Amino acid sequence: MKTSKKPVKQRVPRTRGGGTYTEAQFWTMIRSALRQKSRFWKPISLCKQHARRPYKGKGRQKWEYQCARCKKWYSDKETVVHHKIPAGTLKSFEDLPQFVSRLFCEEEDLMCVCNTCHAEIHEKGI
Repeated sequence: MKTSKKPVKQRVPRTRGGGTYTEAQFWTMIRSALRQKSRFWKPISLCKQHARRPYKGKGRQKWEYQCARCKKWYSDKETVVHHKIPAGTLKSFEDLPQFVSRLFCEEEDLMCVCNTCHAEIHEKGI
């Protein structure tokens, strides 16, 4: 009776961080760090600020925000700031300048949208 050995999977070389990161892990870490810092980019907060008005209903909510697509009003948690031009991918040093310039764009390249419209935008690839 023959015993078949499972083929050995080739490991992805860990070429970054002293042999601790694969290329994909390295660029994922860089992309994540840049996105985390972009949350504090002033044009993003200005975009939300220009889409808000004082809340007129009952409750403790202070502001409500108008979706740029459907024009309805939503709470802060129901809205996101969307990049009109996606930041794109980041898989090499050559991608870095375009990724950063699109991620840290000015207010005219951003829009405040509700979660539903945001999902539709990503689903349709608009």
